[in-house]
Formats: sequence, structure tokens, C-alpha cells
Amino acid sequence: MRAMILAAGRGERMRPLTDHTPKPLLKVRGKPLIEWHIEAFARAGIRDIVINTAWLHEQFEATLGDGSRLGVRLHYSHEGKRFGQALETGGGIATALDLLCADGDDAFWAVSADIFMPEFVFDRAQAEAFAESALLAHLWFVPKQPRHPAGDFGIDAEGFATLDGDKQVYSNIGLYKRAFFDGVKPGVHERIRVALDRAIAARAVSAEIYEGPWVNVGSVDQLEELNAVR
Repeated sequence: MRAMILAAGRGERMRPLTDHTPKPLLKVRGKPLIEWHIEAFARAGIRDIVINTAWLHEQFEATLGDGSRLGVRLHYSHEGKRFGQALETGGGIATALDLLCADGDDAFWAVSADIFMPEFVFDRAQAEAFAESALLAHLWFVPKQPRHPAGDFGIDAEGFATLDGDKQVYSNIGLYKRAFFDGVKPGVHERIRVALDRAIAARAVSAEIYEGPWVNVGSVDQLEELNAVR
């Protein structure tokens, strides 16, 4: 099974740092934020990882190369070069589906590059069980955050994600199947929320709560706080 790290965003809220460095390449505790994900995937036995890029795209390959230094094979989906802009989460994944499913797998991991979650485990057995299920996606939520008190989605008693109820925050970590993106055209700018709402309404998405450390790194202050802890 392959994985995708979403790394094409401009990082507007973290300027001026991101004027010269893509947010996923900003360092957290001594290494680029994106490397925390790559190393976690490598520990899980995932060897092929797709990274989408747009802003300052050339820095990703200059920094990460082909992934051999980290024990993986990196494949790049350069949205900025191909389409002149980042395609957002839904459009970015839909555009990279041929790379993600190149080994014949129907399922894959996807995670945002700007999430810091050093203890999260990309569990192989859970991923394989998902691949055999009828579900289109499995998501991880985190408890409501001070910066996002309204939450995104709920979870019902059967473990399905819901559009109502006591809402938690989508962690930007998920397992997906290719069919989840059937309604999203490659090369089109579209948030994944559109497809999520559709699949959740069809009861095709399961979810669980992740209680470990998790930070959506969206400000210079948050980055400084993370780097103050060793």
C-alpha cells in the first residue's frame, strides 16, 4: 500500500518563514516537518510515498531527493508545474491517483504535511482490514481544539462518521480508496470536504478518535512552541 503526503499549500499564515521555505520543510526539533511523516511510514513498512507540491516545488526534491536516504521511494506530483497552482486536498489526491494505485492497490494512506503527530502509528493490519472492507474511507479525529472549537464531524455508535452530533476535529489523517474520488476530476481545484460530505452521508466512512499528541502547525508561534520542547 502506498501513501500520500499533502504538501502543496502556500502557508500564508506562516509568512515570512514560508516566503522562502515551503511549510513542510520548516524544521521541527531538528528536521523538516515532512520527514516526521516519511520516517513514520518507513517504520510501518510503506516504501512508496507520493508528495504533491506547488509553492517552491523545487526545494522538495533538493531536500528529500528520491527518498533513499530515508529508506523509501518518493514520487512527486508537481501541481504547480502542471496546472499553475495547488489543487487543494481533493483535487491534489485525485490528480495523483495513478501514482498512488500504481502497484494495483485500491487503498492508500493520506496525511497533511503540516500535521505534527510524533506518536501516531500507521498500522499495517488496520490498513489491510480497511482495504478488504466495503468502506470508502477511514478517518482519525482528534478532540476539539482551541483554534477549532466547532469541530468537523461526529461518530455514531456503530463507528461511522456523521455530519452532525458531537463533532470532533478531522486530524487530516485517513485511509482512502480510489472510488472515494470518483466525483473529483484530476487537475481541478477542490477541497476534500466535498467528497467527504458525500461519502459520510452514504455511511461509507468510518472513524475513530486519536488521543495522542497532535498539532496542526499553522502559525509561527506554534512552530516556536514545538521547537521549545526537546
